[in-house]
Amino acid sequence: MDLTTAILCDHAREQIAFRGLTEAQVRAVLAHPDAIHPVRPGRIVVQVVLPMGNPPRSFLLRVFIDVDRTPPEVVPVYLTSKISKYRSQP
Repeated sequence: MDLTTAILCDHAREQIAFRGLTEAQVRAVLAHPDAIHPVRPGRIVVQVVLPMGNPPRSFLLRVFIDVDRTPPEVVPVYLTSKISKYRSQP
């Protein structure tokens, strides 16, 4: 499944801006995720650990994608510092 063709819904764009992220960061996660987990039929979450801030701290960027449509659609996008909580589960 090629996630790089995914479109960003308005809500995802708002969340990206609110969290101080860029579309390029989200697209990089889509191209090279550390992990992919099913959430429910038709939806997956892809995630990657990113260093952010000064001094850098590690955050998990989680991108939820509805894959039951063409092209896939990015819905919620968020960052969490609770990396170990989400590393092994969606």
